[in-house]
This record gives sequence, C-alpha cells and structure tokens, in this order.
Amino acid sequence: MLEYKFDTQLLIDGKNLDEDAINDYFTENLKGDCLLAVGDEDLIKIHFHTNEPWEVLKYCASLGEIYDIVVENMERQEAGLKG
Repeated sequence: MLEYKFDTQLLIDGKNLDEDAINDYFTENLKGDCLLAVGDEDLIKIHFHTNEPWEVLKYCASLGEIYDIVVENMERQEAGLKG
C-alpha cells in the first residue's frame, strides 16, 4: 500500500506566478510527496502525490486557470488496473 495514492498533475495559467511560493505552500499546507512545481510567471506545471487531490485543485485554481488535469490512482495502477 502506498502512503500517497493519487498522482495529481496539472497546468496553471496565470499572472505573476511564483514557483517558490507555490512550493512553499505545498510543503507547509498539503500532505504528500514527489512535488514538482516548475515553470515561469505565466505557466506552472504541477506534479504531486497526495491522498487529497481536491485540495491541490482548490489551491491551484485560486492561482489561475487550471487545465490538463490528471488524477490517477497509483494503487490501481500497481495492481494492473486502469488508474
């Protein structure tokens, strides 16, 4: 069993995005691991493993428009099922 079962990925389209501030918010407020938040002030790619993907979506939506959203259940994938 995985500690964090949902692989959550998305793009944030916004203005004056700060990947360091986003990293800090995730680290201080969201439970998970394998954080990747990279990009520039207009577009950030997020990758994060968590048990609460809705919290990731809620926060990221507060920063700008979110799209290319993928939430996959890695436990199902590990069992050979569709995630």
